[in-house]
Amino acid sequence: MGTANYGYDTMHGGLFRVGFARIAHWFACGAFPFFVLINSSQANAEVLRVGPSRLLTVPSQAAALARDGDVVEIDAGEYRGDVAVWTQSRLSIRGQGGMVKLVADGHAAESKAIWVMRGGDIRIEQITFTGARVLHRNGAGIRFEKGHLQISSCRFLDNENGILTAADPDSQLDIEFSEFGNNGDGSGYSHNLYVGKIARLRVTGSYFHHARVGHLLKSRAQVNDISYNRLTDEEGGHASYELEFPNGGVALVMGNIIEQSATTENPIIISYGAEGLGSASNQLFLVHNTIVDRRFIAGTPLAVHGKPGEVAVVAINNLLLGSGALKLPVAAIDRGNFNGSLREINADYRLLDRSRWKVAAENFKDIVMPLSLPGRVFPPTMEYLHPLQVVPLTDAARSTFVAGAVQSTK
Repeated sequence: MGTANYGYDTMHGGLFRVGFARIAHWFACGAFPFFVLINSSQANAEVLRVGPSRLLTVPSQAAALARDGDVVEIDAGEYRGDVAVWTQSRLSIRGQGGMVKLVADGHAAESKAIWVMRGGDIRIEQITFTGARVLHRNGAGIRFEKGHLQISSCRFLDNENGILTAADPDSQLDIEFSEFGNNGDGSGYSHNLYVGKIARLRVTGSYFHHARVGHLLKSRAQVNDISYNRLTDEEGGHASYELEFPNGGVALVMGNIIEQSATTENPIIISYGAEGLGSASNQLFLVHNTIVDRRFIAGTPLAVHGKPGEVAVVAINNLLLGSGALKLPVAAIDRGNFNGSLREINADYRLLDRSRWKVAAENFKDIVMPLSLPGRVFPPTMEYLHPLQVVPLTDAARSTFVAGAVQSTK
């Protein structure tokens, strides 16, 4: 049913193969080392294969059998009505041979989600979660309750919440190259991604769009890194905020394409601290983003809540198109931000050639070049490329920085 890795010595942080002759010698001497015994679960780690033609036909069977350190490989295809709770400490779960599609079909693990993650260090790749709905209208593709969860190349479509987390203060969530679209129950209380009061959230290379009345991304995490993504509500979208940090915290928002649709439910694009500051440190770094407002009457690109001096805001080299100017707290760092027209970008949010030179010329005195950035603010090294890619900036792009997330010319 799988392959096992035997005889690894992990003492003192090293990692090397223990020969079978050495193990035999230890047995002969009556000195079989304790560390091999306590790592027996790692030594017997297996690859569990799931698919219609395999011994394990649905993922929930693997969830019941998997042990710490195992790898679960799920054959590409659609699995309907199969839900699961995962509690392992170390686990890798991935689609094999293409995308796996999990359709809730009226089912939910613990009346919460298609999958409930309540383990340690778990990585999930190449899986689509769709159709999660529950009685309390907060059904999720994934309910993340504790541990360190890594999501890579996954899709969360047409759920009440794409991912919904608990409020475990030690948990960490990493998301890369994933899509969140058409999630929400329409009440405004469920979102494409809804992160509770966890330790850290990191999102990169991902695409958020068309939340149903709720937000594209809402996070109460203590520390947030939202870099090189596309958060665009687009034509026909009815999302509220594109990005919200309701309780403040530390938030780096860099290199993102952020768009509010003409039919939005809320004129604010990015909101910070609207539900009360709840972190010991409240800092917002808004660096090299392209922020697009499609409303007929210009909306508000950024709303920061809090008493004077409570929130430190750094806003540098953002490109604002169609919206009003940034309204920042007293003492905020406000440099290199440029307001322009929607006519100045292509469909891919790249500045037209003539507009690039216009923005560069008009913003020449204000643009902050990499060597002049203030402490703790780093220049972008990558940019988002649709769909679901992040590419490094070329030397040419680095040498001619303009405001906004998209530095390359083609």
